[in-house]
Amino acid sequence: MPRRSGQHNGIAGDMLANERNMWLREPSCVVAGVDEAGRGPLAGPVYAAAVVLPPLTAELLYSDTLAGLTDSKQLNAGRREVYFEVLVSEPDILIGVGWCSAAEVDEFNILGATALAMRRALENLPQSADHALVDGLPIKGLPCAATAIVHGDARSLSIAAASVVAKVKRDRYMEELDLHYPAYGFAANKGYGARSHIEALFRHGPCPEHRRSFRPVQDALQFFPGLLE
Repeated sequence: MPRRSGQHNGIAGDMLANERNMWLREPSCVVAGVDEAGRGPLAGPVYAAAVVLPPLTAELLYSDTLAGLTDSKQLNAGRREVYFEVLVSEPDILIGVGWCSAAEVDEFNILGATALAMRRALENLPQSADHALVDGLPIKGLPCAATAIVHGDARSLSIAAASVVAKVKRDRYMEELDLHYPAYGFAANKGYGARSHIEALFRHGPCPEHRRSFRPVQDALQFFPGLLE
């Protein structure tokens, strides 16, 4: 990836502004960005990631290999993979990943499952975070203090990093899932409600990885009574 020193994307312009504010108040504060991937799909887990960028590492990479890092939804698959490899190969960057299965999404609802996946991601960090910057609305039950930032994946480098990790991890899981359930095209649609996916859902019925609390899956189940619990 070409270097673009000084070029910073995102709604707030400076993607490290939130982190710098935390470090200014408490230089030793371990700040983790937290984000999720997979709230909307009809199948598969919801993933979350927590990423800690140490201050010096963050400053160096922000003007180098992480220049242009933003909300993973605004990046194509190739760019996400490039940023992902930078993040996982840098020894000073701490990463924790958590997820909730489709069954847990049905049990706790998608908001509850997302919060649980975020908590698991923070708990899976190699070092505990002192403060979490979380994308979106406030989340209860996290293992540390947290600040919610609306559109945080486009305003915080740490959250953007977490969004990329969560998205790449989940996409890879869905590609593996496609090998077990090839009828649904999970490698291509990643579990989202693409037309071909919905057609397969009504043709073959839901598989164990489908979220039965989601409406299209509920509708399809009516045609496959043997799958009803």
